[in-house]
Amino acid sequence: MKKLILLLMIITLTIISCSNNKSGTNFDTSSYFDYSNSDDQNTGGIKMIPIETPKGKYNVYTKRMGNNPKMRVLLLHGGPGGTHEQFGNFDGYLPNEEIEYIYYDQLDSYYSDKPNDSSLWTTEYFVEEVEQVRKALNLNKDNFYLLGQSWGGILAMEYALKYQDNLKGLIISNMMASAPAYTKYADDVLGPQMDPDVYKEIKEIEAKKDFKNPRYTALLMNHYYTEHVVRMPVGKWPKSINLLFEHLNPNIYIFMQGHSEFGMTGNASLKNWDVSARIKEIKVPTLIIGAKYDTMDPKHMEWMAKEVQNGRSLITNGSHFSQFDDPKTYFDGLIKFIRGVDSGEFK
Repeated sequence: MKKLILLLMIITLTIISCSNNKSGTNFDTSSYFDYSNSDDQNTGGIKMIPIETPKGKYNVYTKRMGNNPKMRVLLLHGGPGGTHEQFGNFDGYLPNEEIEYIYYDQLDSYYSDKPNDSSLWTTEYFVEEVEQVRKALNLNKDNFYLLGQSWGGILAMEYALKYQDNLKGLIISNMMASAPAYTKYADDVLGPQMDPDVYKEIKEIEAKKDFKNPRYTALLMNHYYTEHVVRMPVGKWPKSINLLFEHLNPNIYIFMQGHSEFGMTGNASLKNWDVSARIKEIKVPTLIIGAKYDTMDPKHMEWMAKEVQNGRSLITNGSHFSQFDDPKTYFDGLIKFIRGVDSGEFK
């Protein structure tokens, strides 16, 4: 009799276990990577979003990574004319935290349409493009985090100054609030730190406006970029950074930024861009990410975090792309900020 009772108990427990675990696994499955019943399931999260411009309708590339209705991060790449590939290693950090993030190539960048019309290459136009993307992706003040790096940081600041009521959180990564201050930092601080002969040759080439000289590119790549853009020998740069440079649109880059990351040169349209007197208007929770070896002045970045109404500073031991050369500091700080804003603990 006792054996029968024991057998019945085992059968009962087995039935209960199976009913609670119909998949036959021993863990709870997350909905983070569940794209079923979504309109981008068949494309793996990719959406080509139609954008209205003063010159007609075009499409821009977006790709959603994961699902989280409370934490959704739209990524604004640098350049201008760069690509979402500069965020390639976000895949190694944000999914584990179940933070949704969205890759996005701005108009005239590699994966989006390329009208190649310089009349559209203005901060005013790109702010409205971001707003159209936001609406198309149903991002709102309850879930929308905007992260802009380098030129994307300029764009993020400009967007926040006009549309911050749509934001839950703002991340400005590796961009000062003043282009003239950025160029001055390159000229007064970073340049003189270089080998004097190399620095002299760079300035001579710039004075001649001989920017197509392959020697100019070689000097910058091996003596400046490896110190202040990605702190690794060029041959060891991550594939996604190499793809960023391969896919960079030089037309828009030169028009708005100039010929290099060594300040803004020539007639770059962003040369006099400056919102340092206005960032105090930003009230949304804001994280300012700088880096010790950045092309941008880390002290200026710390000042920005104090100037906005609700800011925090994060200074990594990396450079302009410190998500690659100091990923632990970068992602620990980024994740802490996003989760802190979401939980209401960010003060």
